[in-house]
Amino acid sequence: MHPPFSPNDGSPSEPQPLSAGGVPVVADVDVVVIGGGPGGFAAALRARREGCSVLMVEKFDMPGGVHTSGLQGAANPGVGGIHTELMERFHREGCIYEANEKNLPDWAGNPLSHYDYYLPPGSPFKRTSFNPDGAGNVMVRMLEEAGVQALYGASFVDVEMVQDGTERRITHAIIETVSGRQAIRGRVFVEGSGTAEVVARAGAPFVRGGGRQPQTLTDGQSRPIPGGLLWIMGGIDFARTVAYQRREDDPALGKLIDRARAAGDIPPQLYRPRMADKGVYGDHYIGHPTVDMSPIHGPGSFILWQNVPYEWALHMDDDAADASRAKKELRRLIDAEARFLVKYVPGFENAFISHVGRYVGVRDGRHPIGEYVFSIDDAREQRRFPDAVTRPMTKTFFWDAYAKYSFEVPYRCFLPREVNNLLLTGASLSFTFETIFMVMRNFPWCTQTGEIAGLAAARSIRQGITPKQLAWTEPLF
Repeated sequence: MHPPFSPNDGSPSEPQPLSAGGVPVVADVDVVVIGGGPGGFAAALRARREGCSVLMVEKFDMPGGVHTSGLQGAANPGVGGIHTELMERFHREGCIYEANEKNLPDWAGNPLSHYDYYLPPGSPFKRTSFNPDGAGNVMVRMLEEAGVQALYGASFVDVEMVQDGTERRITHAIIETVSGRQAIRGRVFVEGSGTAEVVARAGAPFVRGGGRQPQTLTDGQSRPIPGGLLWIMGGIDFARTVAYQRREDDPALGKLIDRARAAGDIPPQLYRPRMADKGVYGDHYIGHPTVDMSPIHGPGSFILWQNVPYEWALHMDDDAADASRAKKELRRLIDAEARFLVKYVPGFENAFISHVGRYVGVRDGRHPIGEYVFSIDDAREQRRFPDAVTRPMTKTFFWDAYAKYSFEVPYRCFLPREVNNLLLTGASLSFTFETIFMVMRNFPWCTQTGEIAGLAAARSIRQGITPKQLAWTEPLF
């Protein structure tokens, strides 16, 4: 393994090396991971544990991506490997909060519930979440304990590349920090940005985010699945809210919403109707006719969803104007919703905004074109692959009216075309629009893909080959 390069102190006797583009080189490592979301975090951790020198670049102040900096905080049962280790660590360090029918009665089947609305009212349930900031602290320590070098507050801006046979190879990642523009030299790079930003800067092929709804929807438009900004309110007396729902026969708070709208207290974009027709893809994120929330942290604390209006068709991953509009407008909508809840909804009289996510989550960004592009037909036909990274998985496909399919994912979905030393993870895998959203974007799967990428990077470096030359023959999970 190649040892890390230690930057000099800037003295005249030790001039700092420069990249081919004239950018100061501050590190030289085996594996460079761009982005510290679940995929990047797991890739960095696994590659380091395999003996590689690793540097991870993260634009925020902790790993975890949308699940920590974005406040998602959804805890899941361990699915093996680093994900299981992470969930157990969160539990052990007191980051996990569990809501159930005993401490949150009348939650199951409640129309206000983001996750548990479909359950029979009053039924047993268990909804676990983790404290986003506490979990981020745990993830920081795990990387430090493993010896991963991490740069926080560092924005990825570009790559430098050379021709390598019929393809190209990344030599340096270019980042921006408080010290200015810097270069990191590496042998293998991992795409952990969540929006295939490294793929785009490398000039590798991708399909822009967005696509058609299922044939059951008749508006005929092609749009990205809208992104969202999550926020947390404390001081909520949910028992009072439930008492109102029952007393006034207003389970979805529609009467209160109508009253507030008539008084001019709700902007048109807030609580807009859902789209019509059946089988709408991801209808949770297309329209919110009512409050949408889930317990987090502890009693009286709930996370709420505020989403970009679907009809705006914003491409927040690659359009600066769209990204800025989303950030500004969603803050405005959060402010309006909080005012409405406190003024109109029983149980929210003493509620307050305790946290707003650090960024708007992009649910549908660029879709890289890899050596294999996983499609809905692969799932429908339950195809098997000699280079499968996992054993057959069974997941629900929202595109096909919530049908469940058992399928495998080939290693080739981790390999973008035209670049021979880049590995994909998470939401940036080579999947089509219909398959990636709400199927292959969750915390467990993104963590698994990161671990797969980290192992592939380490094996490639040990063998002195590129990730595309690596023979993947046995599922990891």
